[in-house]
Amino acid sequence: MSKLAGKTALVTGASAGIGLATARLLSEADVRVIGCARRLDVLRPQMDELPGPTLSVQLDVADAESVADLMTQLPPEWQTIDILVNNAGSDIGGRRDFHEGDIAEWVNTIQINVSGLMQVTAAVLPGMLAGQGGHIVNLGSVAGLSGVRGCAAYVASKHAVHGLSDTLRQEYAGRGIRVSEILPGMVKTEFAKTRFSDADKGDAFYENYGLCLEAEDIARSVLFALEQPPHAVVSQIVIVPDNPG
Repeated sequence: MSKLAGKTALVTGASAGIGLATARLLSEADVRVIGCARRLDVLRPQMDELPGPTLSVQLDVADAESVADLMTQLPPEWQTIDILVNNAGSDIGGRRDFHEGDIAEWVNTIQINVSGLMQVTAAVLPGMLAGQGGHIVNLGSVAGLSGVRGCAAYVASKHAVHGLSDTLRQEYAGRGIRVSEILPGMVKTEFAKTRFSDADKGDAFYENYGLCLEAEDIARSVLFALEQPPHAVVSQIVIVPDNPG
């Protein structure tokens, strides 16, 4: 039996990519999964295909009212959240130098990747504190460790996630709440399609990039962090494709 069996996990951005792959592995580990995404029509069929108990919840992490309603949408027996996977993220606008981009798109990236993550964490954390236990896993990026030309807003957002994750880990150390950050390199998902607002451009980007990670690679990293014994905290996992140079 899995070490995580019987726990309840909330996964944001669960309708595709890393979020869906993570939800699937958690469900296979006998975890009850609350999948959250903006589009219920896309999310619900994906959650219904998972092997264990699931709940589909409409959630826009960047919308304060949507997040404020999050816990009230959950039946009482689902309101004790043991695991929070902050996966929802965005990078609209393609790869352009800062002055060539749309400031509204840049700000939206910050709202989703940083403010959204903080709002969901703030909604779930009181319950973890009351229950004296929980595990928060934030999906960061290697872009949170250095600069990447053409990705100023995304890089800024992931630097913020990196700093926030490390600070939360320190603040809740010894209080039963662990905080881990997963920092992937290039992962082939639908993310590039969204970034460029064009499926063909997204596919071409990955083809030109070369070897990429798969969503399942990141999901396994999340599961590894979660399965460690209570006294051991996986602070960060950096996982990158095996590209030369």
